[in-house]
Amino acid sequence: MTPPFVHLRLHTEYSLVDGLIRIKPLVKAVAESGMPAVALTDQSNLFALVKFYRAAMAEGIKPIVGCDVWIREGDDEPASRLTLLCKDKVGYLNLSRLISRGYQQGQHRGVPHLHRDWLTPGSCEGLIALSGAREGDVGRALLAGNRDEAADRLTQWLRLFGDGFYLELQRTERPNDERHLHAAVELASMMQVPVVATNDTRFLKSEDFEAHEVRVCIHDGRTLDDPRRSRAYSPQQYLKSPEEMAELFADIPEALENSVEIAKRCNVELQLGTYFLPT
Repeated sequence: MTPPFVHLRLHTEYSLVDGLIRIKPLVKAVAESGMPAVALTDQSNLFALVKFYRAAMAEGIKPIVGCDVWIREGDDEPASRLTLLCKDKVGYLNLSRLISRGYQQGQHRGVPHLHRDWLTPGSCEGLIALSGAREGDVGRALLAGNRDEAADRLTQWLRLFGDGFYLELQRTERPNDERHLHAAVELASMMQVPVVATNDTRFLKSEDFEAHEVRVCIHDGRTLDDPRRSRAYSPQQYLKSPEEMAELFADIPEALENSVEIAKRCNVELQLGTYFLPT
């Protein structure tokens, strides 16, 4: 029996910053791995949505609509990451509005951001949120040893998303992954909040890592041998099979099970082939 797992955080080539995955090979690989669904969460955009939706439906894979976003609270604070997934049409429309507003009003050094006060119960309706792991505000507070601050920030997110907020766990062999994971599991247990595993996927196979690094360097204007360039990724960020993820999170099976539960909760149907002209 195939262990239950669904990838919920994944960047394609439409994430111009750091994605390498092409849509059709992605959907084919997901089908071959026996996974019933997959989420596409490109950075600050939904550019690949129609192509992804059509390809997934053709392969019998459930497409999960989502996006990785940067959240800003003030000019002096670093932006934090959040992953938003659409449960239904209301969530899809809300996510579309938030992303558009980020491009129109939230540009910071050429990168669209969402301002924290834009996220209200109304604008978050129909959305599920993943905490961003060590790059989210809860994760950063945990890594800084500020558990009270982490709990306060988690409480704020729970007010917005309720049972649609999950603490995200990763094991990609990047610095602080494991330290964040243990702190997050402890916080989740204390506050009775669900956890979910992701692999922060950027390419299909581990051997694609070097090509991915070339793409990142092109975007950043660096060379591969530049000692100053950021090394924010690892060869482990490939499309791992359910079996590989089950082995990786054997000690936290609920983190795998919750990925499937989230997939069940996300049901967006697109109406394609019809033109909707502006008024």
